[in-house]
Amino acid sequence: MQLVPIKLKVTFGELLKAQRIPVGQHRHYQRWLRYYLDFCIKYQFPSRSPKSLNNFLQKLRDKCQSLEQIEQANLSIVLYYQLIKIILSEDYTGENSQTHAPIEIPPYHKKWQTIYVALANEIKVLHYSPNTYKTYAQWITNFQAYTIDVEPEDLTTEHVKSFLTHLAVDRKVAASTQNQAFNALLFLFKHILKKEFGKITGVTRARRTKYIPIVLTREEVDNIFLYLEHPYQLIVKMLYGCGLRKFECLQLRISDFNIAERILTIHDGKGRKDRTVPLPKAIIPEVLKQFKFVKELHQRDLAENYGGVFMFNAFEHKFKNASKEYLWQWFFPANALIYNSQTRLSKRNHIEADEVQVQIKLAAKKADITKRVSSHTFRHSYASHLLQANFDIRTIQELLGHSDVSTTMIYTHTVERKTINERISPLDF
Repeated sequence: MQLVPIKLKVTFGELLKAQRIPVGQHRHYQRWLRYYLDFCIKYQFPSRSPKSLNNFLQKLRDKCQSLEQIEQANLSIVLYYQLIKIILSEDYTGENSQTHAPIEIPPYHKKWQTIYVALANEIKVLHYSPNTYKTYAQWITNFQAYTIDVEPEDLTTEHVKSFLTHLAVDRKVAASTQNQAFNALLFLFKHILKKEFGKITGVTRARRTKYIPIVLTREEVDNIFLYLEHPYQLIVKMLYGCGLRKFECLQLRISDFNIAERILTIHDGKGRKDRTVPLPKAIIPEVLKQFKFVKELHQRDLAENYGGVFMFNAFEHKFKNASKEYLWQWFFPANALIYNSQTRLSKRNHIEADEVQVQIKLAAKKADITKRVSSHTFRHSYASHLLQANFDIRTIQELLGHSDVSTTMIYTHTVERKTINERISPLDF
């Protein structure tokens, strides 16, 4: 395996920080860079040429790497190309490279840093989710690398058209992925660069395929439950029993539960919408047990003078003591506190989404499930099983929080049709 020279490794880490890549993910980006450099040596590709990237990504596809891993690898390498532009004349392998001073980022890249700061601020002003910022920032970084010699103020819709065509032709991305990139660049032009986007024509469109969600049988769902420990078993039971998205489930607070009426309220779901769903009678004992656990944890936290839980938007500034009140505590709190060096307070967050996905994957493997199972699979199964039980499609739409019934209609393809197809007048019933 090709080792990354220390100087390159350190400088690459600096660029990851400048691009606001979470510190916990740096090792993954460093690993992809190491794999890429090893790939270029093994197959004799020029490591400093973007032409090598498509071959590297194809190799990852051949090895059945997930889409998320491929996207992360792609972002890592395009950041590497940016770094090459900055320090092209540097000697990475010098004997004194360990003591080499950090490089200064040129004005071109400082302009892009300003854009990322403006992007973060605009996302907050419009009350978009942190995941939206993360997705948009990744696509803008890819676009920045693709147009690496172009100043931000000189970007035009022609650059956008070329990039979108590149995604469809060279990267062979799905239609939804190309649309996601389009939305990110539209946001960049409209809200950050303050330019008219204009009409985009002549773009090679990625081929849209008919997507049918993966659905588990009730027996498969129950088998997965058997291999999950607390609190992950309760999390998955709520994903399936209430049809929740993963982030909706993990962001539940004590105040969202109405045990007497068996109603769960989801605040700020996808699209900033609120909705209510029935709380399954079967999990009420487990919910009450979790209440007791959270209360005891909360009392210990108060005794240790912790800084409360993380709150939303400006709520914490309006009600400074709210974060320490029991009703605002996370229903699924994380084990460890997070220390904030600025406020000098230790706060508690909810369980990380990645932890849930890992536990689900392990449980599905132990249960010998031969389908690709993720947290969202249980939401698909929830909707399909309701439809199978002859629940009205509009009712299912409201429970899922879909804006358009056409989104819910996809589940008509996941269950056996039991409706009567014969044409007959109701007068003849």
